[in-house]
Amino acid sequence: MSARSRAWQLLEATDSNDTVAKWVNYFLLGLVFLNVVAVILGTVESLQSRYRACFDYFELFSIMIFSAEYIGRMWSCVEDPRFAHPVTGRFRYAFHFMSLMDLAAILPFFTPFIATDTRATRIFRLLRLVRIVKIGRYYKTLTLFAAVVREKREELILTTVLMFMLLILSACLMYYCENEVQPDKFSSVPQSMWWSIETLTTVGYGDIYPVTTLGKIFSGMISILGLGMFALPAGILGAGFVEEIQKRKKIAKYCPHCGKEIQ
Repeated sequence: MSARSRAWQLLEATDSNDTVAKWVNYFLLGLVFLNVVAVILGTVESLQSRYRACFDYFELFSIMIFSAEYIGRMWSCVEDPRFAHPVTGRFRYAFHFMSLMDLAAILPFFTPFIATDTRATRIFRLLRLVRIVKIGRYYKTLTLFAAVVREKREELILTTVLMFMLLILSACLMYYCENEVQPDKFSSVPQSMWWSIETLTTVGYGDIYPVTTLGKIFSGMISILGLGMFALPAGILGAGFVEEIQKRKKIAKYCPHCGKEIQ
């Protein structure tokens, strides 16, 4: 096996029985988590001022590792038949979503050398948080989420449309009920939508509320409808996860020699 082929095997973990590849990906996964923690803790002024050197050294170490990983992927991606061409293959691989995320994870480190506005630099450096997206490359089980959303997309779209219709309907009702009494809070249907969002999501900030009898009646009905309507997506996703997990567990494996099912 060539060095390039081995590099691709380690980085992509193409062989599920390759212990070294597993540990390489576990290490990269752990480094992603630590980077996210570092970005969060770095926003605490007391920690940032006290441990600035530690944050800087860890950032430099992470950039070295992620840069080496990105270069290694670009070098070895031609081992995949989809990117076999040494030029166009690498070009297509570079524009894959995860490859762009890999690039975005290291690019902010180099912005201080090209940016002039330090405030813009700080904002752009928050792109380091996209390193958490790289988890999807190392943790294959996360494909379960994508499979469930893809399987239940029609139901999710339908419930989203219903929620949007209920949002508009409730805003219109409250506008006509409360506009005369509270013209400052229910001045228009778009402004009434803020109350609808508060009520349907059961947040209930209390900054806008009905005072008329008819408005209170509609408010109670809409609140009850909101409890059920906004619980639908959660129920659909929950059922989808159960179905997908059971489906994956029921995939039968057969012996290539005798053809019998492996228990």
